[in-house]
Amino acid sequence: MIRSSARAALPWLVVLSSITVFPTTARAADLPFETATVGEQTVAEVYVADAVIEAVNRATIAAETSGRIEKIYVDVDDEVKKGDVLLRFSDKEQRARLAQAEAKQREAEARLREAEVEYERVKKVFARKLVSQAALDKASANLKAIRQRVSAARASVKQAREQLNYTVVRAPYSGIVVERHVEVGEMARPGTPLMTGFSLEHLRASASVPQNVMSAVRKIRRARISLRDPLQPGKRIAEVAAQKVTVYPYADEKTHDFKVRLQLPKNHAIYYPGMFVKAVFEVGSAQKLLVPVQAVVHRSEVTAVYVVDENDRVSFRQVRVGGRLIKGDHLEALAGLNAGERVALDPVHAGVVLKEQRAGSKAP
Repeated sequence: MIRSSARAALPWLVVLSSITVFPTTARAADLPFETATVGEQTVAEVYVADAVIEAVNRATIAAETSGRIEKIYVDVDDEVKKGDVLLRFSDKEQRARLAQAEAKQREAEARLREAEVEYERVKKVFARKLVSQAALDKASANLKAIRQRVSAARASVKQAREQLNYTVVRAPYSGIVVERHVEVGEMARPGTPLMTGFSLEHLRASASVPQNVMSAVRKIRRARISLRDPLQPGKRIAEVAAQKVTVYPYADEKTHDFKVRLQLPKNHAIYYPGMFVKAVFEVGSAQKLLVPVQAVVHRSEVTAVYVVDENDRVSFRQVRVGGRLIKGDHLEALAGLNAGERVALDPVHAGVVLKEQRAGSKAP
């Protein structure tokens, strides 16, 4: 909870709504528009920070074997599923190594069978005390050595098969290709970058917050990711609640800001990596006087509302309002209004009624 004195010292705090009950609206019998009663509500105080959307799963696939690029099946902006083939290497060399390793394995297994037969023969002869202990030990050692050769041959076959499998490059997860680093015919070696891609299934927003609000952000851990209209900065195109707020346990040495990551819901169709958004962190709550945003009008440099008194008389009153709220499209009334007063929700019709009332009052 941030105290009032702390709020006064933080001019960048924007008050955003966490209202569950909004001011009620009513239509007077002789008025052609609805009105709303201005009242105090418990709202959330927030800190708004710039943020950038990032892909949680982003990777650059590198070559794991040597070879010439033979075929490329996908390009930039292509969608792929997990396991889809991205490209192929020429695999003649890998197949030759595999055939050679398999031949050595068959040879080692044949010698293993021969050594097993020889060991059993020497063992039976030794049982009849026709050969020495040294002969039996020699047969046993030869059998163990050949078994190790078989294990080594099998490992070589496994390695050769893996090298052959590496000639077919597959997508590690479903996503979109964002960069291709090679062309058909190029020679690649282990570690050569091949393709870069990311998944749109898991996204996050990365932002930085100053140390004077970090304790509140870490304690409350509630935030929203807001996408604003670039042509109308005050208008939101989309807004979602962060599923998880991760606060880094250290600050940047130069800026002294803390990095915070906000996890977005899965498969969100509006946000894409690299987009510039606003991260709205809840840092406290307070009682604020609220006025519906549709009741506020702007006449040149004047911000005002149409106030309706108890006799349904309309008046045009200048007010001072704060920032837009998160929920309900309400603004904070900083000056010019009192709790319990009614405001017109349709300024156009309210202006017409005001002119009619003024004309009626001037009539003889």
